[in-house]
Amino acid sequence: MKRFPSIKKNPDFRRVYENGHSRADRCLVLYAMKNGREETRIGISTSKKIGNSIIRHRMTRLLREAFRLHREQIKQGYDLVVVVRTGAAGKSFWEIEKSYLHLMQLQGLMTGCSGHTNG
Repeated sequence: MKRFPSIKKNPDFRRVYENGHSRADRCLVLYAMKNGREETRIGISTSKKIGNSIIRHRMTRLLREAFRLHREQIKQGYDLVVVVRTGAAGKSFWEIEKSYLHLMQLQGLMTGCSGHTNG
């Protein structure tokens, strides 16, 4: 099984924060920057303001799943950093996915598909 393309190192996160373009809504902030690679990587940041570790890890899992489900529709060659805001706590997968896809479309990172799933 192929590894999940994620950003793990602090310098990589910082580079995207400092040089990337951001879009935000009530649940998420999405930073995007070209990375010069053939794949798009994602990094997810959840602070303790969101809630305890169970809530933070749930948000991380939901975002990773939204990224995985729509990976084929995302333009390649970008580093994405998603910052979870306090408004995301307690939201369903569908609400998190909708927020993520909306921000991806605002960033111009979705290819021709509408990007919505049933539900």
